[in-house]
Amino acid sequence: MRKFLSAEWRDLVMANYEIDPSLLADRIPNGTELDLHEGRCFVSLVGFMFLNTRVLGIPIPFHVNFEEVNLRFYVKRELPDETRRGVCFIKEIVPRWAIAFVARSFYGEPYDQWSMTNDRSPGRVAYSWNRDHKSNDLVAMIGSGIGVPATGSHGEFIIEHYWGYTKRSETRTDEYKVEHAKWELREVESSEIDIDFGSVYGSQFAFLSDLEPYSVLFAGGSEIAVYKGSKVSG
Repeated sequence: MRKFLSAEWRDLVMANYEIDPSLLADRIPNGTELDLHEGRCFVSLVGFMFLNTRVLGIPIPFHVNFEEVNLRFYVKRELPDETRRGVCFIKEIVPRWAIAFVARSFYGEPYDQWSMTNDRSPGRVAYSWNRDHKSNDLVAMIGSGIGVPATGSHGEFIIEHYWGYTKRSETRTDEYKVEHAKWELREVESSEIDIDFGSVYGSQFAFLSDLEPYSVLFAGGSEIAVYKGSKVSG
C-alpha cells in the first residue's frame, strides 16, 4: 500500500457517548457492521491537532498545522483471516477550506470548514469551532499519565481502530489503513462540553447536547500514516 498522508495527531480529547445502534443504521458502509464494546454502541467527539502534515511526502503551505474536530462511530469488517476494526465519520470539521473541499470532492469524506481555535496550555486542552457567531467548545483538564489502556478495556476500544471506512453509496465502500504507535492515556480530571449537536451534526444527534458522556479520554498522540484507500468488494 502507498502512503498517502503523514502527520502527527496530538492532544486528542475524546468524549464518548453511548447511543442506540438504530441511530446509525443508515450510515453503516456496505461490507461492514457496527463494532460494539460489551454490547454498547458509541459515538465519539474527538478534537485534536494535525501537525507536520505532508501529502505524498510534501508539506502544503498553510496546511501543515491545524485543528480537527470529528464525530465518529465504530465499525468492523470481517475477513477470513482477520477482523479489521475501523471508524466512520459523521462529520469532520477543519479550519482550512481547501482541506474540506478536496476531502469532500475527491474522497467522499464528510468534511466541513469552520473557524477554529485551540488552547493547549499545561493541564488544559481546549478546542473551539464557530460559525455565525455561535461557538462550540470541547475542554479537558488533564492530570497524570495512566499508560496504554489494558487489552479489552473501554479505553483500548476507543483508541485502537486502525482502519477507516467511507460510505460512498449504498453499494460502494472505500477502505483505508491508518498506522500509529499505541497511545498512552492521561487522566481527565474534569471536562467542559458546550456544543449544539443539533446545529453542528443534525437533528438526529441533537439529544447529545443534554447527554452526559459515558467517558472522556485524553491521549497524547503520535506520528501517524494514512495509506491510499481502495474499494471494498463484495
